[in-house]
Amino acid sequence: MNNDNNSTEDSHEKLTKAPTSKTSSLDNLDNLDALSQYIKSTKGTREGRAIPPLEKWHPEDIADMDLTIKANGEWWHEGGQMTRESLVSLFATILWKEENNGNTEYFLKTPVQKIRIQVEDAPLLINDVGIVHEDNMSWLEFTTTTGDVVRLDDEHSIVLKAYNSNKSDSNDSDSNNSDKANQANQVSTADDVADSQELASTEQVRPYMMVRNGLTALIGRNTFYHLTEIGALSEDNGKTILTLQSGGQSYSLSMPTD
Repeated sequence: MNNDNNSTEDSHEKLTKAPTSKTSSLDNLDNLDALSQYIKSTKGTREGRAIPPLEKWHPEDIADMDLTIKANGEWWHEGGQMTRESLVSLFATILWKEENNGNTEYFLKTPVQKIRIQVEDAPLLINDVGIVHEDNMSWLEFTTTTGDVVRLDDEHSIVLKAYNSNKSDSNDSDSNNSDKANQANQVSTADDVADSQELASTEQVRPYMMVRNGLTALIGRNTFYHLTEIGALSEDNGKTILTLQSGGQSYSLSMPTD
């Protein structure tokens, strides 16, 4: 099929309502259009960016789809980039992460099936940050390319972690890499992946933020630059410290040295 360029609305006549049995559901979820229509038909009263109750769904059936979320945030299906933003955003609402025997796996999760996909780095990408004022309080508010909005607080913190663009296991980026992060010598973000040949042997430190359901988002390079302008930079024992204010709290990041 032609990735996401076939109209999901054209599928509506074929799937006028959610499948009513497990068998028919699984038969119908083997392509992007059918999966898209299934999500739309089962979302009930959810509106806007609401995330379905994924933690309450426990499907036993697991399938694999040739779908990869690239390290630069692009979604690719069967060798072609998914260019329809609305479709990518829809699928992002059912992204699910699991730790299995020390390995991190990602799925598109429905009530009847978990569809395993590949994620090269983080499953989400932040491309905007701003300051919002609410109840006499200022917050740093971040937005992902797929519509998640999250504020910097104790549950949604920013961390610097190591990422190796040449590593063999592309789904390990959400594991604990704090020791490697302290040894890495370069701050890098999504846009740097374009220089993959030059950086193939370089372990990079990238900024990530917790979003939801254990999913992290990579903070894009331009957004991180904006963040350094919003925050305060200082020096401490030869290290550059970025201090951010959000919700009446201070959050500090120790920047790697060159």
